[in-house]
Order: sequence, then C-alpha cells, then structure tokens
Amino acid sequence: MAKLETAEVTRRLGDLKGWELRGDAIVRQFVFAGFPDAIAFVARLAFDAEAADHHPDIQISYKRVTLSYSTHSDGGITEKDFAGARKADALAAGMISR
Repeated sequence: MAKLETAEVTRRLGDLKGWELRGDAIVRQFVFAGFPDAIAFVARLAFDAEAADHHPDIQISYKRVTLSYSTHSDGGITEKDFAGARKADALAAGMISR
C-alpha cells in the first residue's frame, strides 16, 4: 500500500475528530468511564485489527487508551491506518468515552 504524503494525511485528519499527526503515525487518546471499559474497548478492537491484519500500537493507562496507527512495512501512514482509525472511532462511539 502506498505511503500517503503529509499534506494528504493532514487533509484526511480533518475528517477524524481527535486524531493528530505525530511523526509517522496518527494518534488519538480515548477516555472511558473506567478501567474495565478501556479494556473492553481494546479487546473489541483487537478482533477487528486481527481480521484486517493491521494492528495499532496501544497504550493503556487506567481509563485512557491511546492508539497509534502507522504502516511500518510501508514506512509511514497509509489508507490502512485511516481505516483502523475509523473502526476505532466507531467502536468507541458505542461506549462511554470522550
């Protein structure tokens, strides 16, 4: 998959609430009601990521989950990363988060 140029990444980030560009990745922090909700979100996301064969870097800190998407094999951000971000947003929308 082709790596996206920075200008294209910036343009596409305008369509994703809460996501930002950090280096060669797009990153967002989700905040849930508590630790069990954060873990449930990650567990649900894991199945979708495995099915897509594209996995985010995940950091869990109590009720906060930070996702970082980058297509390492292509050296940066690709459409796969935006697809993962949209899936994460959709999953989080069904849960209590901000």
